[in-house]
Amino acid sequence: MNKRTIEDLELHGRRLLIRVDFNVKIADGQIVDDTRIRASLPTIRHAISHGATVMLASHLGRPKGQFRPELTLRPIASRLSTLLNRPVRFAADCIGETAQNAAAAARTGDVVLLENLRFHLGEEQNDAQFSTQLASLADLYVNDAFGTAHRAHSSTVGVVSHFNDAVAGLLMAAELHHLGSLLTAPDRPFVAILGGAKVSGKLEVLENLLDRIDVLLIGGAMAYTFFSARGYPTGLSLVEPDLLETTRRIEHSASKRGVRLVLPTDHVIADRLEAFTPHDIIHVQDATIGQRLGLDIGPRTIAAYTEEITAARTVMWNGPMGCFEIDEFASGTLAIAQAVANSNGRTVIGGGDSIAAVNKAGTADSITHISTGGGASLEFLAGRTLPGVTVLSDQ
Repeated sequence: MNKRTIEDLELHGRRLLIRVDFNVKIADGQIVDDTRIRASLPTIRHAISHGATVMLASHLGRPKGQFRPELTLRPIASRLSTLLNRPVRFAADCIGETAQNAAAAARTGDVVLLENLRFHLGEEQNDAQFSTQLASLADLYVNDAFGTAHRAHSSTVGVVSHFNDAVAGLLMAAELHHLGSLLTAPDRPFVAILGGAKVSGKLEVLENLLDRIDVLLIGGAMAYTFFSARGYPTGLSLVEPDLLETTRRIEHSASKRGVRLVLPTDHVIADRLEAFTPHDIIHVQDATIGQRLGLDIGPRTIAAYTEEITAARTVMWNGPMGCFEIDEFASGTLAIAQAVANSNGRTVIGGGDSIAAVNKAGTADSITHISTGGGASLEFLAGRTLPGVTVLSDQ
């Protein structure tokens, strides 16, 4: 993706509208995870250091065009101020007189955070009038919100036509570089690890990656649809019965392309998904699973997957190996997080659960690139065109 970036622009004395992704979890007015906020800092600091005035725009949650106090960006302005070690002004609206006044009052080096874009229906509708009002706040546009690049909204697509220069921020550029290199020039062997709940959620990624990878490791609940297709007992584990033939086709396609598709050989089972629930480890073909659930990969699978990851030169991981939010069923996911961190190759992680896993394992700093875009990274890896990227200026 050969797009111009913020580094290609003369910024001194210019006012930038930077689309960031501050869609973070907030509980009781407190930010639970500021990973996405921190990811935006290099772009914001670059703009400030080069003499620009910065207007930041983001969404939070799904307010559906209504003001909802629990979804205000005001707490984020406070956190961002701390992270930047400088005041961040908060504008109580993203368009209209309030936003215009905030833009007019901002001086070189100032940072202004606009209120939640989705408090207006025009944002998700890519409304022309909303786009015009938003664009009027600045004379340069920077998209640093890879997590929303797969949405054709006003702040990602509609505003672009109002600017002569619409470029990628440093985070956006890094996302495109690291994810793009997985599809175009991976070092080999290339091991992909896919987990999570459903095959359906990663079907296009599976099919697109088969032409590019050497090994595919499957974990999480999605493994049980593969098990069912093979005739293995799955108990009360999550299975997508309408995708049994699809998983058989994926296995056949992998074999035809010389890709080793590896499934768990043992798993952790329990009566219910609750903390402190008694659990057992059995072989995946063991019918004693009965009416119990498979909730994590077992130690033999962990050892086999770790060996594959250790031998890899490129590793891509999306989705947990089990229900890692509960400690009894977290061992597999945390072990994979450690194995990926210990890899001598290039490592790329995507998806909120995988990010949470490496944070829980304390291995985030050892990962080459952690993608902030869950849905966007999946669509990118599936080979889809991202509207928010396509509209940016080419080199």
